[in-house]
Amino acid sequence: MELKSNHGSPVLTDPVHLSKLRLGLPSNITPYPPAAPPYSASGLHLQIPRKKGILDDVRANGLLDAMIASSPPRKKLNKDLISESQSEETDAAYRTWMMSYPSALSSFHLIATNARCKKIALFLDYDGTLSPIVDNPDHAFMSSKMRAAVKEAAKYFPTAIISGRSRSKVYEFVRLPELYYAGSHGMDIMGPVRESDSVDDHPDCIKTTDDQGKEVHLFQPASEFLPLIDEVYNSLIDITNDIIGVKIENNKFCVSVHYRNVDHKMWDEVGKRVFGLLKDFSRLRVTHGRKVLEVRPVIDWNKGKAVEFLLESLGLNQRDDVLPIYIGDDRTDEDAFKFLQKSNRGFGILVSTIPKETTASYSLRDPSEVQEFLKSLVRWKKLTALQTGDHDYNLDFINNIILKE
Repeated sequence: MELKSNHGSPVLTDPVHLSKLRLGLPSNITPYPPAAPPYSASGLHLQIPRKKGILDDVRANGLLDAMIASSPPRKKLNKDLISESQSEETDAAYRTWMMSYPSALSSFHLIATNARCKKIALFLDYDGTLSPIVDNPDHAFMSSKMRAAVKEAAKYFPTAIISGRSRSKVYEFVRLPELYYAGSHGMDIMGPVRESDSVDDHPDCIKTTDDQGKEVHLFQPASEFLPLIDEVYNSLIDITNDIIGVKIENNKFCVSVHYRNVDHKMWDEVGKRVFGLLKDFSRLRVTHGRKVLEVRPVIDWNKGKAVEFLLESLGLNQRDDVLPIYIGDDRTDEDAFKFLQKSNRGFGILVSTIPKETTASYSLRDPSEVQEFLKSLVRWKKLTALQTGDHDYNLDFINNIILKE
């Protein structure tokens, strides 16, 4: 895969709002429901002007709105904080949305049908997918039950974690050496040794050994940006140290500016300082996540390309009998969803409790449903191992027994 670098201005990525026209009828005759237009980081880009004074205008007219739109509030569980009519309206909107993006649990029979005689490869985001979203990103721990579910799934399916976190940090959270890990949105991948000799000579890919002494490939397409990322990280700490609640996280090949715990009145100031600094760094861009601004290198690389890289490393990229499944909750995961949709194989599962524009095929509400889905995949795999090639799947049995075991 050829890496392309674009040394342009920093990029502000604005969300595309949910279109009511996309809330249509369900597709119950195919395991690939129709996907919506993307709202991902590769969608709408606004070039940040360099002329003095214009940056503030762009910020005032678009940045704050983008920060708010990309950070929807989590669903309130306290019924006293939301009226009954509002709650019913929210639930109705979500049910309508699910007609286009049905639950991966209730639609498990479709997934099982499509997976028949195929090898499943699992790709999982971390925050909001395997662990709940928390106020302090350092406390985003996965439960012991979730870890057990992921560990069991990895026994039957090649499994990788692809996170915006640094690779070392997400490994500290997961602590499962049998998995493959891609940190910094796929810019830092430790995966299996590639079967294709033609790519072994890639300058960004080297053979090394992991902590268990196993030979692996380390792929870091943005390695030249490390000094720049460190410089920006230190600068962001300096220019935001007087804003209460802001947290700057160094994820090795990207820097995350968390404003989840910042007073809403100061969000505008956080954005102003981040973009004010980045106007002098033409090789870096800023993208939006849930209550986070992320400073990333301007290279042609994302989670979708990380999925493709790992599939190739596993020797699965050119096979027709492979079903990749990607589960994620944030807009950076849309690049992976789009890759699977474009290649017309596998599918994405969006984790969300609110309607979102997405190119995923299915949905799950929260990490607890992700855990149940992983367990369902394992139970299905065990059952299919007992069947002969002449036996058909009993779809009712899959839905009513496997999911409720």
